[in-house]
Order: sequence, then structure tokens, then C-alpha cells
Amino acid sequence: MKSHKFSFVGFVLIALMVLSLGAVSAQEPVTIDWWHISTETSQAAYWQSLADAYTAENPHVTIDITILENAAFKDRLVTVMQAGDPPDLFQSWGGAVLWTYANNGLVRNIEPELAGEWKDSFSAEAALELYGQNGEYYGVPWTWGAVGMFYNKALFTEAGLDPENPPQTWEEFLAAVETLQEAGITPISLGESEKWPGHFWWVYLALRLGGEDAFLSAYNREGSFADEPFVQAGEYLKQLVDMDPFPEGFLGLTHPEMEGIFGNGEAAMMLMGQWVPGAQAQYSESGEGIGDENMGFFNFPAIEGGAGNAGDVLGGGDGFAVGADAPDETIDFLKFITNAENQRAGAEIFIVPVVAGAEDAVAEDPIMQAILEARNNAPYFQLYYDQFLPPAVGGAVNDAVETLFAGMATPEEAAQAIEESAAFELSQ
Repeated sequence: MKSHKFSFVGFVLIALMVLSLGAVSAQEPVTIDWWHISTETSQAAYWQSLADAYTAENPHVTIDITILENAAFKDRLVTVMQAGDPPDLFQSWGGAVLWTYANNGLVRNIEPELAGEWKDSFSAEAALELYGQNGEYYGVPWTWGAVGMFYNKALFTEAGLDPENPPQTWEEFLAAVETLQEAGITPISLGESEKWPGHFWWVYLALRLGGEDAFLSAYNREGSFADEPFVQAGEYLKQLVDMDPFPEGFLGLTHPEMEGIFGNGEAAMMLMGQWVPGAQAQYSESGEGIGDENMGFFNFPAIEGGAGNAGDVLGGGDGFAVGADAPDETIDFLKFITNAENQRAGAEIFIVPVVAGAEDAVAEDPIMQAILEARNNAPYFQLYYDQFLPPAVGGAVNDAVETLFAGMATPEEAAQAIEESAAFELSQ
């Protein structure tokens, strides 16, 4: 009897030791390698504050942050992905670029952790779906907005334009460009050296001319990216380019430089995404930008006779994807980033909220309200082509549109170049 009693006690002690060792093991040091592109001081400080708050509650976790400018980030990410060594947590816009990483086993499926309350918290459902495919999810969005026309009300007034009634149609827009030129004001800030800023123009024109049906037809291979709406988009863009409305040397300007030109008050308009308020200030000479009182926003102009709805929106947002070998704490930290409290805090700086209960944080910001209205009321929302389409096709779009800005291709040739890539990549 004694030996049996001893065996039982010994078993209990051993079990307790195992559990104790397990608890210690669970608290072993963990490092999360996190890459993001929020280079602006207040934005970077916001992310750092979240990392600090999380590690304070989870002292066994260290978060190593790498901050890269957009173009440098994309180049470096390709390099580490090709080496099969993704960061644990990294900037992503979702769509086919992320799905390609998933198909190559480079990102982690977080659907088991996402399912339920966390997933239900996202109010921008369309945004969330771009981070998953076939029932798997590889990341989540943390901001979601719209590309639109930002404009300088003071420069509109100087040119004799009504700052409270910006152009609504393409004809009105071209007339405003002429009026600004006659007043000696550069109408539009654009930097095309990185190519993606210019692709916004062509995609929006295709959206207005062909609508959702034209894109889905080309994407599903029932139609073609050489169909009439896409050729017409190039024709309308050439009409604008021929007016010479951009800064001198715009083909060689970077995105930060184009933001700086707008922020310096040296150009009246800029077609860009929801990050403009912070970026134009960051890259301006003063560090202050044009000031909230001078900032306006309007939707991309409607085109009479176009098949697209005038309320259709091109846009997207930012999110974070999880690397294939990321520790579990990475997902827990991502959940922390996207809770309503932290979204609300971020909205006071630069975030367009994507979770329920956080949109009230931008209620007093007229620019963010205008962006939310465009995003939430869009009959059709199109993610940036260079992110939604497979990487090779997205690259072909950017390259072809650049040739239009440079006058090196006809609208037909540009559309055909895109179609040749799509015919190969989308038919696999």
C-alpha cells in the first residue's frame, strides 16, 4: 500500500513539474520582426507606442521594428521573399500580391485565430476579404480609404475658382486645369518615377468609362484589357498629358517629392490616397503643409456617357500580413493593433478606421469624413490594380501607364501591353 501511495504522490509531483516547466517554456523570449512604411514622425511614434504597450504587458516579447519608405520596402520585401525568409509581420495591401505569397507558402493562415469575435469586429468587410482567399486569411487591414482629388482651396481662390464647388465632371476638371494655368499655377502635382502614382489616373478613367463590368470581364478572361474602355482611358489620359499640367520633370519625381510640391503650395491638385494630409505636411519644406483650412477633397470626376457609376471608388488601405514562421505572439499583437481602442487612437493621427466603434474618432475631421463617405457609399470599390492583379500584370499596368505619361506609346499600344501580360498570367 505504501508503495502504491508513493507512486501516486510521485506521479503528482512529476505532473506538477511538467506543468511548471510548460509554464516557464511558454514565457521563453520571443522576438517579432515587424516591417512597416509609416515614416512620418507621428505615425512611426504611434506604432512604437503600441509595440511598447504590448511588450509591457508581455515582457517575454521583443518587437524589432524596421521602417522603410514605400519603394524601398517593396524592393527589400521581394528580396527576402525570394530567399524564403519573410518578416514575422509586414505591410501589405492584400490582393493577388499577398495571395501569391500564400501560394508559395510564405505567409501564415491566421483564420483559426481570426474566426469569431475578432473577424466580426471589422466594419470594412471588403477590405478584410482582400487579405484572404479560399477560406484562409493571411493578415488583416488596419486602415481603408479612397483615392481622390485633394486640392488647395487658397490656390483655387487665387485662380478665380470657387473653392467650395470643385469640378464634378471631366469637362469641368479640364476647364479648371486651364484656369489654373492661366493664373500661373501648376494644376496637378505628380511624381511618376515610382510609376504607381500615375496608374491611379488610368485606372480611374477606366473605372469611369467601363465600370465594374469592364474590369471583371477582362480579369475573368471573358473580355480583354485591350477592350474599348481601357483604350479610351489612355485617350482621356493623353488629353490631360497634352495640356502639360504637371510639375517640370515630373517623370523623374518620387512620391515624397510630389507630396512635398503639393504641401509647399506649388500645385493646386493631387490625385492620391487617404494618407495625403500627413504626407503632404511631412514632405513640405515647412513640415506643416498647406494647413487644414486650405485642404479640400473631391471624388474623381464623372465622365458623361461612361458605363461606370460616378460614385465608384478606386482605393484600398494598409494592413499587416503574418510571415509563415511567425511566432503565435505575432497574431496576438496583430489583434492588439486592430482593437477599437487602438484604432481610435490611430484615427486621431492618420488611420481611417476599419473596425466597429472607431469611426467616431474622425467625426470632426472634414477630410476624413469625405473619404469615409466616398468609401462607404461606393457602389463599386476597386482595389489598386497593381495590388489586386498578379504582380506581373500589376507591373505591366504601371509600366504601360508610364509610357502614356512619357508619350512613348499610343493608348492602343499601352492597353495591348497590359493585355499581353494578363493573357499569360490570368490564364494559368
